[in-house]
Amino acid sequence: MAIALGVRDDLPAAELRRRARLEKDGRVACRMLALANALDGMSRAEAATRVGLDRQALRDWVIRYNAEGVAGLRDRPRSGRRSFLDPAQREELKALVLAGPDPEIDGVSTWRAQDIRRLVKTRFQQNYSENGILKVLHGLGLSWQKARPVHPAADREAQAAFKKNLPGAGRRPRPAATAGAARDLVPG
Repeated sequence: MAIALGVRDDLPAAELRRRARLEKDGRVACRMLALANALDGMSRAEAATRVGLDRQALRDWVIRYNAEGVAGLRDRPRSGRRSFLDPAQREELKALVLAGPDPEIDGVSTWRAQDIRRLVKTRFQQNYSENGILKVLHGLGLSWQKARPVHPAADREAQAAFKKNLPGAGRRPRPAATAGAARDLVPG
């Protein structure tokens, strides 16, 4: 026979819901809401299904919450290959990327993945693939955004003149037809 597992009540359900609204990690917020539902008196199965969890998963989160509090609802670090760069090197790389390239020294005007890859290889003696360097940048909180491509031989003045001369550009809307004008129309 299963023993009912109580949820610690040092934080009321309303406070758990408030913290869930402020939480940036959606998974942690979901777990807080499930616990708040359980504290409000819902059955474990109903409290879990309302937030998309399984009853057994909610039980596991209750055990961690009872032991560690709200901090126990966070995902623990997963194992895996360590980064080739130590934390100091990663921070230095982030500062370099945010500062942007120096065209005279780096030979480029904007960073591309292959440019950052080459920078990491020469500066830190670590070799990453392009996808690997993009993952490193993502881990540093940087997003990869590319500007819209512009052909090097494009004539910007001609483009601006073309946009000004488009049909309908700069015109005022035509006034609505009057009732008398509508009578002059003949079907056919």
